[in-house]
Amino acid sequence: MAKPLMAKATAVWLVDNTTLSFKQIADFVEMHELEIQGIADGDVAAGVKGFDPIANNQLTQDEIDAAEASPMHKLKLKFNAAAVGEEKRRGPRYTPLSKRQDRPNAILWLVKFHPELADSQIAKLVGTTKPTIQSIRERTHWNISNMQPVDPVALGLAKQTELDAAVQKAAARKAKDGETMDDDERRKLLSTEQSLHMDAEPRIPTAIEGLETFSLSGDDEEKEEEVTLDAESLFNLPESSDDDED
Repeated sequence: MAKPLMAKATAVWLVDNTTLSFKQIADFVEMHELEIQGIADGDVAAGVKGFDPIANNQLTQDEIDAAEASPMHKLKLKFNAAAVGEEKRRGPRYTPLSKRQDRPNAILWLVKFHPELADSQIAKLVGTTKPTIQSIRERTHWNISNMQPVDPVALGLAKQTELDAAVQKAAARKAKDGETMDDDERRKLLSTEQSLHMDAEPRIPTAIEGLETFSLSGDDEEKEEEVTLDAESLFNLPESSDDDED
């Protein structure tokens, strides 16, 4: 469910002007029920002015009346066409300070294993700049000798769904441009879900020693029979006689 504007101020107004339960208000403004109780007790949001959700086109009076009549009724945010897409992230992703040191390794991984991704896509995925990406592509980054490619999903810098979407977009762009792709490139451009359900490709073993098949000619077979020893014959050697010793 979409979150109302000025959630805490809206919660203050609902506490002061309705008989809704704490749970109903908490579910609507996406806050904890104890926080709503704290607002009612004056321990939370002290000094915050209530924000009227009816006057601001977020709720209707009929919706509030229905919720007051039934404690099980959940408030529904009024549809506002002007607010559609308002929460969509704009610009580069914010990267926490604790993870910024891992960002070059994530960029190196993307450049190495997904060279089809545009710089703008990488910048959006991990929250970086195009000059940084370019320096890593050209291996002119000041710390390139100490960098190791690490999956940005494993580092928590991007979601797997976001990476898959970027890869699919790159695949569509490449197909539109008419560029040919080999099998390895096609496999890289598949999403994780698709690649996991693919059959394993047959691969030629790197060492084929001992796998060769050959046939013996007639002469070779006879030679093989001559050198073949019966295990029993090794233990049944002819006894030596006294005549032989003489």
